[in-house]
Amino acid sequence: MTDLLPDGLPGPLPKGERLLWQGRPSLVGLARRAFHVDLVALYFGGLAAVQAVSAGRVSAAWPALLAGALALAILFALAWGACRTTVYSLTDRRLMLRVGIALQMDINLPLKEIEGAAFRRYGDGSGDLPLRLKPGVRLAYLHLWPHARPWRLTRPEPMLRCVPDAEGVAKRIATALAEANGQPVQALPAAPAASPVLPGRLAAAGH
Repeated sequence: MTDLLPDGLPGPLPKGERLLWQGRPSLVGLARRAFHVDLVALYFGGLAAVQAVSAGRVSAAWPALLAGALALAILFALAWGACRTTVYSLTDRRLMLRVGIALQMDINLPLKEIEGAAFRRYGDGSGDLPLRLKPGVRLAYLHLWPHARPWRLTRPEPMLRCVPDAEGVAKRIATALAEANGQPVQALPAAPAASPVLPGRLAAAGH
């Protein structure tokens, strides 16, 4: 059992359903990988350098630097809002995503409707866990973003994004999926290469 986040569930769980895990995205990870603050900083830094060299004075770079600082502040504020309003919840019956900054939305995914999951780990220990839904289960990509696997537009995949201790969470999801689908639990693949996405195993994911 994990500590309950009071804003993570739409209501009390039904009798007999057990909460296995709850968590949120990491702020820095979400800012870097969903809102691409690194690329924005690089762009404005390069623009400032070009302006300074073209004008022959350092002060010419200030407009670009100020614009970059404002853009980064906005992106970090959006990432903070997304992080604080997002809660991922795993029970022995379903995965729930509570998302939305301006308009809160609860996405309820019964484990038996999840075909499999994938796993991508980053150097800081966080990671992304996209979920492949069974045919016929459809969700709108725009409703999911930024909690969606990038560029999967025709068949969107919900994704637990930038989750701390991603490997531990992946193992919990693999076990829950295997039990819900009546399959033996398989180990996480050691190699980073992509492999088939199956219930009970978290395949390495590439974006």
